This record gives sequence, structure tokens and C-alpha cells, in this order.
Amino acid sequence: MWAARGELAGILGLSLLVSGVAIVLSMVVGVPAGVFLALRRFPGRRFLVALVNTGMGLPPVVVGLFVFLLLSRAGPFGPLELLYTPWAMILAQVIIAGPLVVGITLAAIQGLDEKLRLQILSLGASRTQYYWRLVQEARLSLVAALAAGFGSVISEVGAVMMVGGNIKGQTRVMTTAIVLATRQGEFPLALALGGLLLLLALGVNWLFTVVQQRQRP
Repeated sequence: MWAARGELAGILGLSLLVSGVAIVLSMVVGVPAGVFLALRRFPGRRFLVALVNTGMGLPPVVVGLFVFLLLSRAGPFGPLELLYTPWAMILAQVIIAGPLVVGITLAAIQGLDEKLRLQILSLGASRTQYYWRLVQEARLSLVAALAAGFGSVISEVGAVMMVGGNIKGQTRVMTTAIVLATRQGEFPLALALGGLLLLLALGVNWLFTVVQQRQRP
């Protein structure tokens, strides 16, 4: 029975590790992509924006199926043997959270006052300084993107179940543990794990909120 404290701590730790790495990678890739889409004009841009908007509502089971096919033995990345490992779960969560981060960043940058952009350029800022200054101005929305992305992956179950396999001591996280307890009829345990997951999400989002509100002008 994995209700033992040590195993529960392991499940909690793995949940935070997988979702934490996934959201960091999503921010590293998603913020520059959102800034690029907001500021540059090129053929096919509207199609890419439409893809991002569609990706913000991707069903997790579809993401899980896509990653499963990529990492299965017959898939293009099968030789890497990543299926049923935490890395497969991280990849699935990046695909889920990435479009959210890109979409919110895009909207935040486009929402900045045009006069601000002209003012930054008039001060002789380089292109890198220009982008960095815009990101700083949009930081409150970026914290919101961080919170939205983390919330979407820490509570996700379909994709991580498909590509992680819910293997005890290896890929079992809070959501898949709740599913297992429910299937076994351990409803009090499932409720307890659900409450713990909610507290975990509340604690992390409370930190995000504190950071966000401190940044308010």
C-alpha cells in the first residue's frame, strides 16, 4: 500500500519535479515564441497564431497519444527508450502548457501601448534591449501565464497516464495515484490525495500571486 509516508513523499516530489521542469521548459520556449509572434509580421503568421489558439485547448489524451506514438518502439524516437519514464511525462506536459504560455505572452505583448514601443526605440535600444524591455512591461501577464501553465499540468492525468504508465516508484504522480485509488475502491484515500493535490496547487499559486501582486505598479 503506497499510503506509506515515504511513498507519498515520493509521489509528491515526482509530481512537483515533472510539472516544475515542464513549466520551466514551456516558459523558456513559449515566452520568446510569443514575443516573436506578437512583434513580427511574415507569411503564415496568422496560421501559426491559429495553431497556438487551438493548442491552448488541446485534449490531454490526444497529446498523450501523440507522444506515445513518437516514443513507442515503432516511433521515430523509440530507440531513446523514453516511454514510461518521467521524461515522457515532461514532454507531454510541455506540449500541453506550451501553447498557453505562447498565447498569453502574445496577447500581453500586443496589449502594450504602441507609444511605449516607440519610446523604447527612440531611446536607441538594440533589438535585444527592445524585446527585454517589453517582456519586463508585460511581466504581470507572464506570471499569469506561469500560473495557468502550472495549473494545467499539475492537474493533468490523461496524458501522463498514457506515456508514464503509472508505475509504482517510477512514474506515479498525484493524479494517477488518485485514479488508481478510485479504481481500487479506496475512496477515502482518493479523497485524501485529491485534497492534498488541491492544497499543493493552492500553495504554488499563492506564491505566484504574491509575486504578481508585488510587481504591480
